[in-house]
Amino acid sequence: MTQTQELTKADFVSEGDVKWCPGCGDYAILSSVQTVLPTLGIPKEKFCFVSGIGCSSRFPYYMDTYGFHTIHGRAPTVASGVKMANPDLSVWVVTGDGDGLSIGANHTVHMIRRNMDLKVLLFNNRIYGLTKGQYSPTSEKGKVTKTSVYGSIDNPLNPVAFAIASGATFAARTNAANPKHMQEILKAAADHKGTAFVEILQNCNIFNDGAFAKYLDKETKSEENLILEEGKPLLFNNDTQGIVMSLEGSHPRLIVEEVNATDTSVSITGKKFLVHDPKNEDHTLSYLISQLGVSLEGTPTAMGVLRAVRKPTYDEVLYEQEAQAKAQRGVGILKKLIYSSDTWTVTEESQAAGV
Repeated sequence: MTQTQELTKADFVSEGDVKWCPGCGDYAILSSVQTVLPTLGIPKEKFCFVSGIGCSSRFPYYMDTYGFHTIHGRAPTVASGVKMANPDLSVWVVTGDGDGLSIGANHTVHMIRRNMDLKVLLFNNRIYGLTKGQYSPTSEKGKVTKTSVYGSIDNPLNPVAFAIASGATFAARTNAANPKHMQEILKAAADHKGTAFVEILQNCNIFNDGAFAKYLDKETKSEENLILEEGKPLLFNNDTQGIVMSLEGSHPRLIVEEVNATDTSVSITGKKFLVHDPKNEDHTLSYLISQLGVSLEGTPTAMGVLRAVRKPTYDEVLYEQEAQAKAQRGVGILKKLIYSSDTWTVTEESQAAGV
């Protein structure tokens, strides 16, 4: 298939039956990915999806693309190898809050800090769904599950904050129940050069139903969602409230303040309320915004692209080094390398002498 051929969603739908529980949020994510890919101008054979273990990790079976279903937590390592061996591929990592932030957390952090050119979709349902309802790294404190019968005593991980603290050049959050917003974020991630980390809030209606209900309920969604737009003030709740930075000694923190409807010079231009700038090289403010709602009570949760900066990717630098080495020393010969300096021969005499 060539890039000039027009692709549709149907071109990315595999023949296999989709086997998630009825009502699972994964269906919406799958549909959105299959909707977005044809719009990217990338040939179908240039996509590869890599997953680990968990409900989310069935994803490659349902995509009519190249793919790998790997082992628990190791999708980032396999995906990194795929990208380095095939730099022209668009490589996507599909993982979950358990797979990517528990057994795979170490691989995830190194993938991010290296800035591999990978698109990472982390499905977050705050539970281990495939293994029937144990608490996960993102489960809220006090969560009662089969493995925390008296309530979890762990402090939950904030996936986007984790990514930004690890040096992510692109970090975003969206909700599977909002396909339009999710597709906008997926397109932004696809366009980013480097590790694009996307946390997707997703409902597990069997083992953790309603975990993110406050973001969807018509009575609470306007005050619980802070929709981020580049260059615009951080306003929410129908623009009646906004986010302000406050200093407590030398420690900055974000607080909610009411918008003065009569003071348009302040509320509209953003002189008082923070203005969103995801392209700021300093990640301090993006990190603080990632804490809203998740770690800071009484504040809305930021939805959208929190950080998007351009830095050299690991694979770019690797290939530059390779080209430089070839230019200086020529194309290497494996046999010559093996039999180069610092070699020795084991003989019967040397063995007898204990050498």
